[in-house]
Formats: sequence, C-alpha cells, structure tokens
Amino acid sequence: MKAPVAKHIPHPHELHGDIREDDFYWMKDKENPEVIQYLEDENAYYKEIMEPLKDRTEQIFQSMMDRVPDSEVDVPVQRGPYFYYSILDKDKQYPVYARKKAASRDQLEMAIEEIVLDLNELATQSDYLNVTVQRMSTDHNRLAYLENRDGTDRYTVFVKDMETGELLEDRITEVFLYGSLEWSDCGEYLFYITVDDNQRPCQLWRHRLGEENVNDELLYEEKDDTFSLYMDKSQSGKFIFVYSGSKTTSEVRMLEAASPLSALQVLDTRHEGILYQVEHWEDDLLIMTNEGATNFQLLRCPLSDIHSRTNVVPYDEDRYLQAMYPFHDKLLVAGREDGLTQVWMLQGETLKQISWDEPIYSVAVLSNQSYDTTEVLISYESLLTPETTYGLHLLSEEKRQLQVAPVSGEYDPSRFRQEHLWATAEDGVKIPMTMVYLKGALDNGPAPLILHAYGSYGSNSDPYFNPYRLPLLEKGIVFVTAQVRGGSEMGWTWYEDGKMEHKRNTFTDFIAAAKHLIAENYTSKDKLAARGGSAGGLLVGAVANMAGDLFQVIVPEVPFVDVVTTMLDTSIPLTTLEWDEWGNPQNKDEYFYMKSYSPYDNVEAKDYPNLYITTGLNDPRVGYWEPAKWVARLRELKTDANTLVMKTNMGAGHFGESGRFNSLKESAACYAFMLDKLGVDKE
Repeated sequence: MKAPVAKHIPHPHELHGDIREDDFYWMKDKENPEVIQYLEDENAYYKEIMEPLKDRTEQIFQSMMDRVPDSEVDVPVQRGPYFYYSILDKDKQYPVYARKKAASRDQLEMAIEEIVLDLNELATQSDYLNVTVQRMSTDHNRLAYLENRDGTDRYTVFVKDMETGELLEDRITEVFLYGSLEWSDCGEYLFYITVDDNQRPCQLWRHRLGEENVNDELLYEEKDDTFSLYMDKSQSGKFIFVYSGSKTTSEVRMLEAASPLSALQVLDTRHEGILYQVEHWEDDLLIMTNEGATNFQLLRCPLSDIHSRTNVVPYDEDRYLQAMYPFHDKLLVAGREDGLTQVWMLQGETLKQISWDEPIYSVAVLSNQSYDTTEVLISYESLLTPETTYGLHLLSEEKRQLQVAPVSGEYDPSRFRQEHLWATAEDGVKIPMTMVYLKGALDNGPAPLILHAYGSYGSNSDPYFNPYRLPLLEKGIVFVTAQVRGGSEMGWTWYEDGKMEHKRNTFTDFIAAAKHLIAENYTSKDKLAARGGSAGGLLVGAVANMAGDLFQVIVPEVPFVDVVTTMLDTSIPLTTLEWDEWGNPQNKDEYFYMKSYSPYDNVEAKDYPNLYITTGLNDPRVGYWEPAKWVARLRELKTDANTLVMKTNMGAGHFGESGRFNSLKESAACYAFMLDKLGVDKE
C-alpha cells in the first residue's frame, strides 16, 4: 500500500509583506467528506505499516498488563466525617470512587464501604468517557460531577443523590472540564463556569438545585478574550475564589460559601504582569504573588482589611513558591528549590523544608483534605520509588509511611539506576536531565534511548515512577527527560526564558541534551528517539526540522505544529488565550519569530527521521488538521525512505482513547514502532 497523497488547493496567507503557501488548508473543514477520507486513508496506511509489528505490539502490551496490580486502592483522604478513596481493579478500565464513614483512620477497616461513583458503569453507555471534577456537597449527601463523551472541553454536570443513588433531574451543559464547579455551604446552589463558542471558560453562573437552567443567574462574564475563568474553594471551605487569568496576569473575586446570594468581591484588580493566588487561614487571607518577587512571595491580610499586606516569611529568590495548604494547626507551602519539588512547613517566620532520602524525587500535598485534620497526606515518588503516601503529623512533625503503591510482578529497585545529568545549552546555561535505566544497560557502549521533554506553560517534567516503563527498561532502553526552558523546573525565570521571543531556547536546549547524550556515549544517532506531546509535540516537531539528523525516530503526539496559522485564527478554541505564551502574529516581529520555528512552515526537501504522529478528530486544543497538514507536506518534500505514519483517533480528542487498557494499547503500539526503528531485538 502506498502512502496517501493529499491534493493541493492553493491558499496563500499574506501578512506583513510575507506570503506563506498553504496548499493543505482545506483539511480544516471537518464537514468535508474528502477530509475524513484522507484521515481514514492515513489510518489504513498506519494499520498496514504496523501489521508486521502486531506481535511485538501485543508482547509489549501484555508485558505492561503483567505490571497491572490486582487492585490499586488510594490511601483514604479524610473530608469531614468520611474518608474518600478510589479503587482500580486489574480487570477494570476505570476507577471506582468510594468512601467510608469513620471518626479516625484506625477505624476504617471495620467501616462500611459506600460506592460514590463507578465509572465502569457509566462507560457502558458510550465508547468514550471522561469524568473530571467531582464535588461533594458540604453535608456529603449529594455528588456533583462533570462528564464528557466526545473528547472536547465541553462537559455536562450531573448530580447524584447519595442516599438513593439516583441522579437528580438537574443537567447543566457547556461546562469547562476543570476548575468549574463548586457547592454553596447549604447545598442548595451550584456555581459553575461555562465555555463560549471557542471553548474558552468565561461565564460564572449560579444554579439553584431543582430549578430550570433558564433561571440560572450569570454572576460574572470575562469579556477579555485573552483571559479565562476558573474557581476553587478555600482549604477551609469558607470561601469560593473565582480567578480571571491570562498567562501573565490574574484577578481574583471571592464569595462566602455560606452566603451564596451575596455579591462577588474583587480582592486586587488586575495589573499587567502581576499574578497572584489566594487562600484563607485563621482570620486572614493568604496571598502568593509575583509582585516585586520573581519567584513569588507569601503575604497575608486580615479579613477585616483585605487591602493591607504583611510578609508571612521573607522573600527568597532561590525558592519558587507555587501553592498554599492552610490547615487549622499548620500552614504548608509547596514549590521548587534546587530543581526539585519541595514542601515546607511554616515555623514562626521561616519555612522549614520537609526532607527526603533520595537525591531525585517528586513530592506533593494531596488535595481536598479536611482543614481540621492533624495528619496531612503527602505523596512521594521517584524514578525508582513507587508512589508512596506519608502521613505528616502537623504538631509532632513526624512522618509515617501509610502506603506504597503496589507493583505487580518482581521489582527490585536496586537493579535500576536514576541519575541527574546536565547539558550545556548554546548560551552556556546548564540544562538538567533526569535519567533512569537498568543497571548494566550502559556498560557496552551506546544504548537505545528515548528522550522526552515538554517545555511550555511553565509545566514541569518531574521524575515519577511508572510501572509500565519497567518492561522497556528490562530490554535495556534508557529513558531521559530533558527539563528544558519553557517549564519552570529551575524557577519562574526558567519559564520566561522559554516563551515568546525566547521560545527557540526550548528547542535548542533539547538539541543540546541530545548532543550531550551522544557525546558522552550514552547513546548514538541511530539509537536515539525523541518523544513529546501537544506543546512537546511542537518541540520535537521543530527539532525534526532543526536537527532531525540526531535522531533515528521522533514521536510527536497531538503536536501543535502550525503555529502561525493557528495563532492568527481567533475562531479556533483557546487561540487568544495563547498569545501570552507564543506571541500574537498580528505583530510583525512576533510573526516572523514564530514563523522561524513553526514546524509546518519549515519543512524542507531533506532527510527526516522515522516519524510516528498521532492526533484526535475532536481535539479542541490542537486541531487535527495541524498534524494532518504537516504530514501531507512532509510526504511531499522529505527525501528519505524512512517511515512516516499518522494515527487519527476518530472518536476522541487531545488525551487519546479513554480507559486504562485502551491507553496502554496505544502506548504499546508507539513503543513497538520506536523499538523496531531503534533496532532493539524483539525478545
């Protein structure tokens, strides 16, 4: 079977005296049968190419399935009179959410289990299911949750009566997928945030349970299309905070949960470049802000005078503060220092770091814990240590290990190694990398290696334990994550140095990481793979143009590759929200800078590595047409005989197929392709 050939329909884009030819622009029309046929043709070609790898794919999938524990049960989190947790059995695609009523953790074993929500039952109604937000009413008698069945960001609110198990008649549609649903204290009102035609969350509504949606009241509309809305309830449960935010600026409104009919109160009006978040502790509001503090400082103000400000602790430039967790007895703060996640406890006017034994790790405070708890649950893991839940006693400061996530099959962490490496970027900056491998895998020269990165939005690529990676490690595959600029692993400036007019640093940092790994004989060009998703797909897509010769195979998943065209099209979901990240190409300098790295605009008549590309027909974040157009242009211009495939998920969106097994099957196919191209023996 020959690779599909896309037809040409001339569509030049002209701006700033520059013309960009875009003969595949027609693929954007989802209603055009020829578009669907092209995607189906690419899928058929993908299946044909992958057919010889069917056995290998199945073997990898089964080896991953062998690592699925018989049952995975979260450590129960106390909220009020109940302890909430999830259960994921080996034969289930989705988790079951449950709770037990108990006065203390010691009484849980004897308490009766109550099912809160079984996603496996919901999943029987369609091929795709995603449930994101779950919010229990203050009296714990009603559950409100968000459900989606097409892969978009438009979700529906359902309300379940916990006594009868029945769903109430209330249905609210067009609700954003997260940060969009909260209860009033009385349990009579739901606050929710809806999306506009571009799937931007922008309207805050109040719904009275049992009434028709037409009677819902619009409380606030964010009209600046570069801003979006989300909300959160304070740790104490006393306040609902409503955030208007862009990538660079925020504004917070607040409402007492016990007074659902009261007006929203603005804390600090928005000022360009100032970001802040709010919490409630004792008789004060806590404010974490970058005003006068690049890596954020912690302030407090009394509820009686919300415009006064005093420092909670002195500002420390080496410490990047990210989140606050106020409990009745102590304040915990989460952030980053020395390139790693950290949790601190407030002691007087200082932050005392909670220490850990390994040199590389990730640590986080679990969310939605009771304000009055005396033992806070903290999640800890590393590349070698499965997720481990600790209970931190807030008064004695003692840690006790409550649970280590089960790993099915034999696992001896002493057989593996994790390391911190540093590459030198073009401008001399040191780029951190984390590496994990089987002991001995590097003893005989260059090893097959998969290099991953993300590098956008300040999102971090922190070390984590993945049991499904173990079968690949056993084969001698080395996994490396490059913490390139554009993330915030090394602080807020790390993010700022990898966005807007500094975006190329993200790509050149990744290239520097690859060159370092080759120069130090960890791997070689014919054994090196690159992988990245979404904005990470942009990263590896740009690298395919800039330094594709360093790699044997590149895997861009749901890749954002048509940067200029998308950032010019305000009809596309989320475009205007992205201008603070990439730039607005209506501005001449920003246009030409974006064009200089946009993967679609820089395809050349030259050799490219093997490419395995994925997309989703219903993806609201990266339109399917971006990778489809890119693939069509690559097929036309590339001069090599390497394999190029694209798999389009015709019934899902940005996050691929739903369900654990379906996700593992997708991963297995991707790994089978990579291992085949890297020359890794099947056995």
